[in-house]
Amino acid sequence: MIEKIPTQSGTRDQLLSDLKSFVQDAEAWLRNSGQLTGDELKAAKAKFERTVVKAKDDIIRIEEAAVEKAKVAYKATDEYVHENPWQAVGVGIAVGALIGLLLGRK
Repeated sequence: MIEKIPTQSGTRDQLLSDLKSFVQDAEAWLRNSGQLTGDELKAAKAKFERTVVKAKDDIIRIEEAAVEKAKVAYKATDEYVHENPWQAVGVGIAVGALIGLLLGRK
């Protein structure tokens, strides 16, 4: 039987939020780096580096989740085609005919 593919809610929103935070930190760091001295500069640099590391980790985590979802979808599709070969052939023919009709209109 085909299982529903699990999804993470808010993953896209979290990534966008992290990227916005990254850009804001980068802009602030660039804007203020000329005025900062000693410990302030070190603290700003450390915060910026933490933001970069967090953004990279989030992107890697999301990529791994996407690969896992693709594997699950592939497995479900493979099982369906093996269980219902003639229905899969019918769907393939229908999709091919639809694409042919759309391309023939131009």
